[in-house]
Amino acid sequence: MSIKLIDKFFLISLICLPSLILGQNKQLNILNFGAKADGKTINTEAIQAGIDSLVAIGGGRLIIPEGRFLSGSIVLKSGVELHLQENAVLLGSTDPYQYKSLNRWRSMVLADGQTNISISGQGTIDGQGRRLALNVDSLYYIGQLDAKYYNLRRKRPNEAMRPQIIEMVGCNDVRITGVTVKNSSCWVQTYDKCRNLIIDSIRVESDAYWNNDGIDISDCKNVRITNCFVNSGDDGICLKSEDKDDWNDSIYIANCTVRSSANAVKFGTSSYGGFKNVKIENIKVYDTFRSAIALETVDGGVLENIEVNNITATNTGSGIFIRLGHRNKDERYGVLRNVSIKNVKIEIPFDRPDKNYDLRGPDLPFFHNPFPCSITGIEGHLVENVSLENIEIIYPGRGNDGLAIIPLTRLKDVPEQDAEYPEFSMFGELPAWAFYVRHVSGLRMKNFSVKAEAKDYRPAFVFDDVNGLILSKFKISEDDTDPQIILKDVTITSLFVDQKLIKIVH
Repeated sequence: MSIKLIDKFFLISLICLPSLILGQNKQLNILNFGAKADGKTINTEAIQAGIDSLVAIGGGRLIIPEGRFLSGSIVLKSGVELHLQENAVLLGSTDPYQYKSLNRWRSMVLADGQTNISISGQGTIDGQGRRLALNVDSLYYIGQLDAKYYNLRRKRPNEAMRPQIIEMVGCNDVRITGVTVKNSSCWVQTYDKCRNLIIDSIRVESDAYWNNDGIDISDCKNVRITNCFVNSGDDGICLKSEDKDDWNDSIYIANCTVRSSANAVKFGTSSYGGFKNVKIENIKVYDTFRSAIALETVDGGVLENIEVNNITATNTGSGIFIRLGHRNKDERYGVLRNVSIKNVKIEIPFDRPDKNYDLRGPDLPFFHNPFPCSITGIEGHLVENVSLENIEIIYPGRGNDGLAIIPLTRLKDVPEQDAEYPEFSMFGELPAWAFYVRHVSGLRMKNFSVKAEAKDYRPAFVFDDVNGLILSKFKISEDDTDPQIILKDVTITSLFVDQKLIKIVH
């Protein structure tokens, strides 16, 4: 390489840090590229120069030291570790013009098609998302943002115009460890079509603005998300599938705590390819507006071979939501099968679980009683082979037939909603207070304990169009003298429950 081709910042580092560069573990510090820790100077070029200099010498660690370093978009490249030391803050600019995209959306830290990259340390990446989002919003009203990028009904720019904090597309061997990621103007972080991804011991704190998903995984393979804390204004840990010819595969999520103003752990809603071979265990959920666990495929994808174990959820709007839908009538039907959920304890309140959030999820536009958990397929396209074991759920009760009612004589009036956005509230009023199940084949429910803390006019369980039902060891604490398990168009494999709890309707 000639002198003319060597970056001037690389020359400075050669002079100042020869021992670090020539050592086995190559390290550079952004201060040696002119970065300033005043929280005011834009350091984008200095940080990018450090990344590019490491690439030129075969990779290594770029250190962000203690201080507040303001930056726009930086591009992480193969072989580079971005390391934030304790008390280091990489601060996102609030100027929308400081951000760019490589493949999909704008983001603060970008990577596309790179290998062996990482973000590590005990520091913080702070996107300053609310101020940034409001500045993007202002562009529309001064005529600098095309109307097609603005949702006038919701009074905010769409997701593509609000920068994320991290977006990695088509990358291999990625590690995100230790850091705190906070205050995004959109999704916090997205990993799309990545392979061999590890996210470990990070902290997400983001309810700064709308659509603040904590961690989004889209069509990735071999992923581990462990020991993380996620506090997000939208879905906490979310698997998506945007490509009908690709899917998520071999995903492990464990030992995480999630607080969400939407769903805590969710598959979907984008579900074109699907989700295969996923294991989720040891998850704590609290103050979550929607579902603790939501497994959804509604865009033609395959959702199969899913294991969920040891989930504790307190103050959550719904416990378990499993949905096979068909949003796009022109696409193939999806498949949802081979799901095991066991060792679950859930407490559901009567009022909003997310009432203390800065930005709360939109409330429902209709009167309703507390919603049960649900497992629902489509008529002629059934959810297949689901096992639920050792489930304990405490409900608030207080279902009021003067507020809303679907009597057992009108089960057919529960709408199918096969083309609608999937959500635990999508059917409106439901005829059960604990579990509503429809269009399912091969369902095993064992060791169930459900409790309504106050009287509810509805039965606990309604099964409608269920083939091969196995029920075993049910404890229902509400009013055991009334039938609490309603069967309609059900073929039974075995029932080991008190017969006085069962009623068959036609």
